[in-house]
Amino acid sequence: MKELRIIVCAKQIPDPEAPLSDVSVDAEKKEVIVDAPQVISPFDENALEAALRIKEELAAKITVLSLGRRVSDTVLRKSLAAGADQLILLQDDAFEKLDSHSIAGALADAIRKIGDYDLVLTGRQAGDWDSGQVGLILAEMLGLPCINLAREIKIEDESVLVKKNIPNGYEQVRARMPALVTVSNEVGELRYISRTKMLKMLRGASSIPSWSSEDFVSAKEELHKMGIVELSSPPDMRRNCEFLDGVTPEEKADKLVAVFDTLR
Repeated sequence: MKELRIIVCAKQIPDPEAPLSDVSVDAEKKEVIVDAPQVISPFDENALEAALRIKEELAAKITVLSLGRRVSDTVLRKSLAAGADQLILLQDDAFEKLDSHSIAGALADAIRKIGDYDLVLTGRQAGDWDSGQVGLILAEMLGLPCINLAREIKIEDESVLVKKNIPNGYEQVRARMPALVTVSNEVGELRYISRTKMLKMLRGASSIPSWSSEDFVSAKEELHKMGIVELSSPPDMRRNCEFLDGVTPEEKADKLVAVFDTLR
């Protein structure tokens, strides 16, 4: 079998593990402001881990694509440190706050520019807006068979064999390659990358290719911004904690009942 060509789509987002205190909402501008470090979307890290496991079993080349208005090569070099072979940054002011259809369209153009591929992997959804649409739309645009919510991926006889999540377990699905698979968190977290290896990658790596919309987007007029109708802050979730004293369990229970009575 020839060398397998795998493309992994990886989105850069603010750290979804950031505390609520680092998140604010500007209702007037309809913007969510997150004062947190940028990271690779966790579901896309699952997709990269799935690609690396395939590479451990078969001859494969992994190319990582990341699209956005500004994409940090420092953040995305993590994919190279983990074992990917190539990283391409797709960055342009035109890519700011795009809707899912436009993101998929831009990624499809970039993948067509790359040309030779057997398998495209994306996360099941992004870790910021959680729409879960881009991978499926991308497959349709590329004319590829698509399997979503993968928990395990194998390559057999020029086909991709996937264990796909369903509500009560999983089902096994096969598709001829080239194909697209959206990867779920059951695959497992991206492997550990030592700090030493990451620092070596940051200091010694060559420049990363960066494409603007002029380099690959076929129809910029088809790029549309995400339309947010209304955006508001979440309700105040503060909690009050009160300790109920009592000599006996019965006395404590009576006080607890009294508190519930006041809440009715």
